[in-house]
Amino acid sequence: MYRILTKRQLNESTTLMEINAPFIARKALAGQFIIFRVDEHGERIPLTIADYDREKGSITIIFQAIGGSTKELAALNEGEYILDVVGPLGVATEYGDVKRVAVVGGGVGCAIAYPQAKALHAKGVQVDLIAGFRSKDIIILEDEMKAVSTDFHLCTDDGTAGYHGFVTDKLKELIEGGAQFDEVIAIGPVPMMKFVCKTTEPYGIKTLVSLNPIMVDGTGMCGGCRVTVDGQIKYACVDGPDFDGHKVDFDELMRRNSTYKEQEKAHVCRLTGGVRNA
Repeated sequence: MYRILTKRQLNESTTLMEINAPFIARKALAGQFIIFRVDEHGERIPLTIADYDREKGSITIIFQAIGGSTKELAALNEGEYILDVVGPLGVATEYGDVKRVAVVGGGVGCAIAYPQAKALHAKGVQVDLIAGFRSKDIIILEDEMKAVSTDFHLCTDDGTAGYHGFVTDKLKELIEGGAQFDEVIAIGPVPMMKFVCKTTEPYGIKTLVSLNPIMVDGTGMCGGCRVTVDGQIKYACVDGPDFDGHKVDFDELMRRNSTYKEQEKAHVCRLTGGVRNA
């Protein structure tokens, strides 16, 4: 059992939780994730480790309550317990010898961009953090992201806050303005990551993406999270989740992610009134 230490609502649908998990906190690194089950009837859901505190023995997760399981998780309060939390899973991000990096986050993907920027900032790397949201009312982690970046660029699709435009527009503007990026790290919706890669490819800038395919066991046994990278089959749970974005077959990934679209829709049970995935 894993106790919820703190809970904070970041916007209408996005929740931050700090969970007591000392063994996971002891080894967690940026880029890794956990898989949780709310209770014995729950499904296994992967979530990136947004932060960790080794001394306190806690990890932080940030999630949108959009399906049955995430809505059940969001309904829990401080002091209550989650049945299972497994991790850290996946391969931690390897940065190499870099001096300036652009970290690009889209929507709730900023919860994953944040630990990447934090790790780089702690290494003394110049970090340009570009965070994109549809509008002002769904912005999350603005202060936290500012604190771990050299230059912070807030973008909104509708222009209600920060730069009026997409993250790719701001990224291209910085590159063409003379920014010498050793690497770009993109995390967010698959289409966003695809177009970040299309933006950087003509300039030959190494681009790392964190992929989010359908995942079940998280240990490489089920094969559900397979992706095609440079013409080869890889498994995001054990080979990733980070991959060279210029080699990822994004179109295949988008098709696979939509396989269970109908089944993933949450519905209200007519007998109990409870919300469960179909």
